[in-house]
Amino acid sequence: MKDNIKIPYFPGCTLKTTAKNFEISAIEAGKKIGIEMVEMPKWNCCGVVSSLTSDDLMKHVAPVRNFVHAEEMSEKGTVNDSRMLILCSMCFNTMKNTNRRVKNNAEDMKSINDFMYLEKDYEGKVEVVHYFELLKEIGFDKIAEKVTKSLKDMKIAPYYGCMLLRPKEIGIDNAEAPAIIEDFITSVGAEPVNWDAKGRCCGSYHTVNNKDIVVNLAKGIIENAHRSGADAIITSCPLCAFNLDNRQKLIMEKDPNFKTMPVFYFTQLLALALGLEEKFIGLEDHYIDPKELLKNKNLI
Repeated sequence: MKDNIKIPYFPGCTLKTTAKNFEISAIEAGKKIGIEMVEMPKWNCCGVVSSLTSDDLMKHVAPVRNFVHAEEMSEKGTVNDSRMLILCSMCFNTMKNTNRRVKNNAEDMKSINDFMYLEKDYEGKVEVVHYFELLKEIGFDKIAEKVTKSLKDMKIAPYYGCMLLRPKEIGIDNAEAPAIIEDFITSVGAEPVNWDAKGRCCGSYHTVNNKDIVVNLAKGIIENAHRSGADAIITSCPLCAFNLDNRQKLIMEKDPNFKTMPVFYFTQLLALALGLEEKFIGLEDHYIDPKELLKNKNLI
């Protein structure tokens, strides 16, 4: 294990727009624990969610182009870790799925490389890794040693959603009995709650054209978290964060008695526990204001 990991970082689109607090908290927290995230200079959208059809090779061109640029970073010595680090659950799932496909199918790899004739060929040297996996690799015990502001009075519901655990060849943990987010929560001093909705779908892109589906799903997830004694929910998916946080407005319109709950990106709690300034945590970017909860817990 290197003392300082300098790794190609693929941000994806949302972390540059509506999830800036996810990115900045991850970058700044990373500096505290020996992760230097070097943003890829020529990244493009991952394409978001791989097609389930078999004849979908063109869908995989965008991820492979990113792999090419990650390989170039390693060849130039810009980084000391040849993997590609991803924060967003959806980007992670999409990119890892593509990487697995082309590495296991020489014909597909050749077809994509031939199509991208203006780029160098992808040689299959990149491994896609999620931030959670990198934290586990560093060691949650080592993370705990760097905590300066323990979240000991917080009860946190770990929300995996759909994209971190499935399919099993791509998931970051056992889909039936995951523990990686619970271990992270424990490392920052908080208490992970055991709840039923940790792997439920939030409604995903139905939030665009069928908000009622999302409202009903999000309401059930948040109510389950409340019944389990949680103070807040954490996620690594910007779409899940939007559906569980922002859509609480629509839930309250349908049910005035609905009890709200703050929703954090896990990196925000990591940054908080590592003692970073509030400007690196992005608490102002939430629909359900988390500041009252954190003030009550003497954390801000």
